Amino acid sequence: VQPKSKKTLAKSGVKNIVVVEGVRIPFLQSGTSGLLNRTSVPRDVVDYIVYGTVIQEVKTSNVAREAALGAGFSDKTPAHTVTMACISSNQAMTTGIGLIAAGQCDVVVAGGVELMSDVPIRHSRKMRKTMLTLNRAKTVGQKLALISKIRPNYFAPELPAVAEFSTSETMGHSADRLAAAFAISRVEQDEYALRSHTLAKKAQDEGLLLDVVPFKVPGRDTVTKDNGIRPSSLEQMSKLKPAFVKPYGTVTAANSSFLTDGASAMLLMSEEKALALGYKPKAYLSPTYATPKVLEKAGLTMADIDVFEFHEAFAGQILANMKAMDSDWFAQNYMGRKSKVGAPPLEKFNTWGGSLSLGHPFGATGCRLAITAAHRLKKEGGQYGLIAACAAGGQGHAMLVELYPQ
Repeated sequence: VQPKSKKTLAKSGVKNIVVVEGVRIPFLQSGTSGLLNRTSVPRDVVDYIVYGTVIQEVKTSNVAREAALGAGFSDKTPAHTVTMACISSNQAMTTGIGLIAAGQCDVVVAGGVELMSDVPIRHSRKMRKTMLTLNRAKTVGQKLALISKIRPNYFAPELPAVAEFSTSETMGHSADRLAAAFAISRVEQDEYALRSHTLAKKAQDEGLLLDVVPFKVPGRDTVTKDNGIRPSSLEQMSKLKPAFVKPYGTVTAANSSFLTDGASAMLLMSEEKALALGYKPKAYLSPTYATPKVLEKAGLTMADIDVFEFHEAFAGQILANMKAMDSDWFAQNYMGRKSKVGAPPLEKFNTWGGSLSLGHPFGATGCRLAITAAHRLKKEGGQYGLIAACAAGGQGHAMLVELYPQ
């Protein structure tokens, strides 16, 4: 593949960072092993491991370390876990890139995980406080006195909510407000969601989604492909009731990303190390935190981008962001820019499906975006890809991917 221009982002940094391979799998330990099996990289070559996750299990608070040990890495290989809502694995990649760029590491495994089918459920705060106090009680009398204070409502469990701590607003409510603010209709959202599922099914049938590592689920069949892709019809989708703002909201189960188990892992190296080990890298990576900023930093425009991979939290969120990106008024009043950055053309946008059709395991989605962008660049003969994702707390992440010379 001949690059479209002589300019290459890879030559603009102090050290070139490349992605060698990336995989997706239901569980992180197996994902890590799957990445090693696919690349045959020796475990002792890996300098550092960093993973992202959102809903943490207390027993495995540093899930990166537990997965690394479970996958057979030495206990001398450091590992840590990051959390940044839906861009947790994006941040894991960015952290890995920073370690390599700073010269601290040559080889980093980055990724993320979410186990939505078995989220930790807590006792109520009153029950937790009573149980902790009971553990410190020294006499039988003290213990009986504490037990006598327990009331039936103490046993009500606390379920984890996909909501902002500071506002208590769920992401679905935010998406509904965003869609309303930008006048995104229910039909437009359903049409976009149908597009995502239809394109994902087409990519799956054509054998393009090759980053999935088969996994045997105990007591069930082996998972060999994405199992949430369900092309429907606008007629069927229109029958669903609003999921969050009732009865007049426009966000439904059909135009929202679905929650699923999932993990991702990515092998990052300095270019020199990858070539010395005999690997053919897939792409260069260049990280930052907002689309206009990453484009300006690279000296590129939206017209230079061949492949767009954006996280589809909700159809309304995607369509509202496209309207904002294509608005001079929004750029001037909310972004401090003189003019708009421009909206991505749909013919280049998420053409193998997205989170609406492939699912959204919170901590793992970012790596999927990056490896899909790399695969699409190779398949479609492009040079530059742009990935981006939104996250709770008004956060976002954008990263440029450049095809490695073929």
